[in-house]
Amino acid sequence: MHKKYPLGLVWLRRDLRLQDNPALSAALSQCRQVHCAFIFDTDILDKLPRQDRRVEFIRESLVEVDAALREFAHHDAAGLIVRHGLASAEIPALAMALGVQAVFAAKDYEPASRQRDAAVEQALQVQGIVFTQVKDHVIFEERELLTQTGKPYGVFTPYLRAWLAKLGESPLPLHALPNPCAQLAARPVAYARGVPTLQEMGFEPTNLKSLAIPTGSSGAARLLDDFVERMDRYDETRNFPAVKGPSYLGVHLRFGTVSIRHLVNLARQHVSAGSAGAQTWLSELVWRDFYVQILANFPHVASSAFKPEYDTIAWEEGPQADELFAAWCEGRTGYPIVDAAMAQLNQTGYMHNRLRMVAGSFLVKHLGLDWRWGERYFARHLNDFDLSANNGGWQWVSSSGCDAQPYFRIFNPVTQSEKFDAQGKFIRRYVPALKSLSDKCIHAPWLAKPLELQGSGFTLGQDYPLPVVEHAKARARTLLRYGVVKK
Repeated sequence: MHKKYPLGLVWLRRDLRLQDNPALSAALSQCRQVHCAFIFDTDILDKLPRQDRRVEFIRESLVEVDAALREFAHHDAAGLIVRHGLASAEIPALAMALGVQAVFAAKDYEPASRQRDAAVEQALQVQGIVFTQVKDHVIFEERELLTQTGKPYGVFTPYLRAWLAKLGESPLPLHALPNPCAQLAARPVAYARGVPTLQEMGFEPTNLKSLAIPTGSSGAARLLDDFVERMDRYDETRNFPAVKGPSYLGVHLRFGTVSIRHLVNLARQHVSAGSAGAQTWLSELVWRDFYVQILANFPHVASSAFKPEYDTIAWEEGPQADELFAAWCEGRTGYPIVDAAMAQLNQTGYMHNRLRMVAGSFLVKHLGLDWRWGERYFARHLNDFDLSANNGGWQWVSSSGCDAQPYFRIFNPVTQSEKFDAQGKFIRRYVPALKSLSDKCIHAPWLAKPLELQGSGFTLGQDYPLPVVEHAKARARTLLRYGVVKK
């Protein structure tokens, strides 16, 4: 079979797997021989703390990719080429050094990624090398789904209907990998180094392994196998942080150690069998597509409100605002469910989805702080940080985004706690100072009568802080603050 190019290069980014990998599949279909590479991009890494679970997750996942490439090729020289430097310079230099005629990569829709890719494409063009980008980490991208007036969707429910209608009834096709894959080229000796250690890149190990966070495609497969057993109950369990309800696949979707097409096919199999849990989970996967297309079509959301009038809101500033923000970051607000959520994030890099809404709403609508402060904090700490989903979630809680909750809907953290952590199991796990309190008192210790606290060995204001704000007053201030958007 005639191939278009003698030699191609697959640039892995957020598609760290071999199975159902469109960029790899495109390269194998068009090239006689194929190299695979990953760049630890210093443009991103230099902005991170020296201990970062995401860097360690990527590194461990790449070790698995490297081994899988050699296994599929049936020769050890066919491993992954890994470079550490500026991706916009490394890829053109690597392509030139290897003598490839084409570079293949999965599309990335973030503004900074698009700038990087445009620079890479321009540099490759100068060398006469083709740069081909393919769709991978979403089902429908950019302007594939439009309203009847030809505009991108800004409301989720009609988007969901259009998404499901366009998908149709057939399963999504997956990209098969030939085995053995003789097209995987041997790495030149100069690039046979393999995956660098964390220390070689200037990073230190985190608690990723002690948290038992599974990495790579094998880790994603284990999580998925476990979730399949629980998927049909997802609609009932997903809101309770002390219950094993979610799939925990967020970080795997973020770095592409699992295929979104595989997950959608699996969800639809269960939906067709009448599973309400699978229907709810499928909707969550569609929300992910929705926020990616929002970022792609409305890139201003990366720094501004989706609804411009919400940028006229005057947020709290100054030393007191800084103190309130520090209390929120460190889990010292005096609201147990908020503090437990922040402790979970700080200790593990994960926060339960219901609590992302509760903690986010508290920052914006109780403390009166700019949602962008919280967005940046989550971006720094979430293992599964994804610009589109993080931005969409924060704009949702601040009411400034597309299809967001109304500004006058303000979560009461106490009632949220009583409803979704009724026995205080989650709170006791992450705020151990409160573990001796009764199920009744643990949600709002400051409301407990002295007799109720007696014998618990607990002193409010000493063992645990008093609330930094009072709910009713904070709510009234928020309604005034948001009054500008009604004018």
